[in-house]
Amino acid sequence: MRTGGRSVKRSLRVVVVFLFLSICLSANLSAQTTADDELKLGVQSYKQSRFEEAASHFERCVALDPANTNGHLYLATTFAQQYIPGAETPDNIRFAEQAIAQYQRVLDGNPEIPARINSMKGIAYLYLQMKKFDDSKKYYRMAADSDPNDPENYYSVGVIDWTLTYVPRQEKRARLGLKPDQALWTKDRMACFETKEQNAANIQEAIDNLNKAIQLRPDYDDAMAYMNLMYREKADVECDDLAARKKDLRTADEWVDKTMATKKAKSEKAAPASESSTNPQ
Repeated sequence: MRTGGRSVKRSLRVVVVFLFLSICLSANLSAQTTADDELKLGVQSYKQSRFEEAASHFERCVALDPANTNGHLYLATTFAQQYIPGAETPDNIRFAEQAIAQYQRVLDGNPEIPARINSMKGIAYLYLQMKKFDDSKKYYRMAADSDPNDPENYYSVGVIDWTLTYVPRQEKRARLGLKPDQALWTKDRMACFETKEQNAANIQEAIDNLNKAIQLRPDYDDAMAYMNLMYREKADVECDDLAARKKDLRTADEWVDKTMATKKAKSEKAAPASESSTNPQ
């Protein structure tokens, strides 16, 4: 019986040791997960919209390999996906700030040009959504310097400039009780000159950038629409210069016509392709 008891005890010790070694081996294998493994797992989770899980994988990826550009880019994009524009809660703002921080890590790492441009545009877009317009313009300009043939960067600067000029001008018009067809200077000349001083640089910058966008993409109808809007901004601060105001409004109307014509041409061009796909021979 004693011999049997010792045999049972030895068997139990063997089982315990085996289980312990199995646990250690499993833990060791888990610890050996590579940055590439975590990146792949993160991409899988991201594609399934499991953003918290994806972020955890990407965070482990960059912890294992701090110089992993794709890991930082994916982590930034994952945080950005969770940010809701307009929601001013601390948790929501933190998503945007975390995304910007990851994009900045990429820029600080000085990677290849495509990754740098991706990061610049990512930061610019987030700042735009956060209504940090000067910061947004800064990064769109950086992206334009890095890729001068991308019309979207110039267009984005134009849109920001319109926002910066339109909102304060409309607020001033509302305070003065102006009708839509009344020029700003007809009610308050000083208010007109103050607004012109405040808005003139942004108006010109917008027109220059939108022109550049259209030169690069001749059928850029969104940019044409904003050209119309910017010339209306310009017209309203042509203080005491009725001829200049009329000229600006004519130019604005011309851009409306160009926008409509371009939209029509694009629609007609797309129609045959659509018809052929729905009516196979």
